[in-house]
Amino acid sequence: MMSSHSTMLDRNDILTCTPVHPHFAARAEGIDLRRPLTEEQKAAVRGAMDRYGVVVFPNQMMSDDEQAAFAEQFGTIEETPTLVDQERRRIANMKINDISNLGPDGRIWGADDRRRMYNLGNLLWHSDSSFKPTPAYWSMLQARVIPPVGGATEYIDTRVAWDHLPDELKAIAKDLIARHSLIYSREQMGFDAFSPEEVERCTPVPQRLVRLHRESGRLALYLSAHIGAIEGWPRPEAMALIRELTEFATQRPFVYAHQWAVGDLVIWDNRCTMHRGTRYDDKKYPRDMRRVTLEDSAPTLEQPI
Repeated sequence: MMSSHSTMLDRNDILTCTPVHPHFAARAEGIDLRRPLTEEQKAAVRGAMDRYGVVVFPNQMMSDDEQAAFAEQFGTIEETPTLVDQERRRIANMKINDISNLGPDGRIWGADDRRRMYNLGNLLWHSDSSFKPTPAYWSMLQARVIPPVGGATEYIDTRVAWDHLPDELKAIAKDLIARHSLIYSREQMGFDAFSPEEVERCTPVPQRLVRLHRESGRLALYLSAHIGAIEGWPRPEAMALIRELTEFATQRPFVYAHQWAVGDLVIWDNRCTMHRGTRYDDKKYPRDMRRVTLEDSAPTLEQPI
């Protein structure tokens, strides 16, 4: 039986967290995230995130500016993401990542649109911005328009995966350095239509394969579809290990599948989780999701373990 707990903020505000999975993830209610938070409220959000890794805040219908303002209370928003066709952005606020199937005219992308082909990479298990020298801290995704069927987002907590990993695999993985790039994840989907400028922006970066989640004191696998090599290993052997670890981490008992409702804001900690989108009829139904991503404090190689 999964239990709930409440964190008292003051006489008038209570953040109530109800677990939604046996191992991690919770639904949180009691705070209006559209208003500036008190220090006690911010501490409660941080505490919930450190414990659960993924936290669902329902009924938080925000504007782009409100979403960005909420995020900035917890860190620095990443610079413009490395994506294809930035000149065809739909959203004016550069702090917002457009996770949709819509063009600037509001129409659904054509079946062969380059942006659609690129975004199919979101169906792979990944950690946001692991391909950046300083990767992501938290991501905050809000549902504005959702399809009638499909389009869930699945999550796993890589601290849970590490806890269950056989000792022999822990010993192998512990000190390895992986290389991450958007090129690596997209080539798995057969997408190679990058411009020379985009290829240059996608130079592989090194990240620890195992990292310490400082706030919880737990170790976590740092896995992502963006991994395409391990330093000092032949690439086929490296990818065989990454596949084995990913298959272990994403076994169905470890997965929480979030079924979206309009107004949901889901926050996840990229340092210790992976996620992926699931299929929906993106050629028929609009799906408008907007994400703000905070950057971590330093490259993983500069963080203690």
